[in-house]
Amino acid sequence: MPRTYEAVYIFDSTLEDAAISEKINRFHGMLGSAGTPEVNHWGRRQLAYSIGTRENGYYVISRFDAEPAVLPEYERALKLDDGVIRYLITLHENEMGAPQMSEEEMAAAARRDDDDDDED
Repeated sequence: MPRTYEAVYIFDSTLEDAAISEKINRFHGMLGSAGTPEVNHWGRRQLAYSIGTRENGYYVISRFDAEPAVLPEYERALKLDDGVIRYLITLHENEMGAPQMSEEEMAAAARRDDDDDDED
């Protein structure tokens, strides 16, 4: 059963944009998913810390569906590619931020906040 994953790639900033797009397409082709991955190019940015001699990288965020069995070979290809500085693949379970709270949970949280204010 396919699951939804999110990947962050940091490519060498000296690569051409076309070369980065070609690499992403090649990597996603290995996944064998029927759907088209959602790809968001953040572009060239300064790294939070230098990695070797590199101080800049080209960031790409991707969301895709894949079978868990294909991920080891996918990660192996990412590790072997010289253009990929770093990557992180996570299971995408919901949108960024805290999960949605039900009406009951929001009411309970509001009561707790009111109780905390009364103690001051």
